[in-house]
Amino acid sequence: MTRTRKKLLRLAVAGLFAGTATTIAIGPAAAADCQTSAQYGECTSGSYTFYNDEWGSGYGSQTLWEDGPTYWGVDSTQPNTSGVKAYPDEALPVNESLDSLPSLTSSFGYNVPSSGNWEAAYDIWLNSTSIEVMVWTDTNGNVSPAGSSIGDVTLNGNTWDVYVGNVGHPVYSLVRTSNETSGSVNLLGILDWLQNDKGYFSDPTLSTVDFGWEISGTGDVQEDYTVWSYSLSD
Repeated sequence: MTRTRKKLLRLAVAGLFAGTATTIAIGPAAAADCQTSAQYGECTSGSYTFYNDEWGSGYGSQTLWEDGPTYWGVDSTQPNTSGVKAYPDEALPVNESLDSLPSLTSSFGYNVPSSGNWEAAYDIWLNSTSIEVMVWTDTNGNVSPAGSSIGDVTLNGNTWDVYVGNVGHPVYSLVRTSNETSGSVNLLGILDWLQNDKGYFSDPTLSTVDFGWEISGTGDVQEDYTVWSYSLSD
């Protein structure tokens, strides 16, 4: 995957879709503050930005809706072809040096379909878009991180399969060895381990923390993904 390309594309194209977000919705999104079906459509709530972000080749149709960072979701219809089609997500800018953070924890709760190819994941960007750290909490179907596995690590009671790769920038992915649809993650503990134990970077700027679903395929049927609880605190 080319995730820097994805993020730069959504930043470049977002301005083309000014006015595409709307509060008119149907189904479970009927009471949403905002919804958008634009490829790079955005919604905002306080300091959070929500991205529809259909960045992958051969993407289908998708509508993101939000009623704040603790309740939002996406209705996605994607073909079962290879590669990630979309990463609908909520993003919070941090812009602080890693070593200055006393803590960084997140809790989550979400509903996901039982079929399809997707994963629920944090996407953490360091030094703008120079370094990427992904934290996968739940996977389904035929999906795998960039790079190769270097083995497992247990941090704060959670065991992760660790992948190291390069997609034009370094990407480090931690995949939870058992799926979890609600829980909490010590993100600083993960970043500190990558920095202090593995030496992959040195006091970078923590730029942005995103959370959402990388969707590779839904069998050309609509599948619904919903966050019903979320927090991020330092």
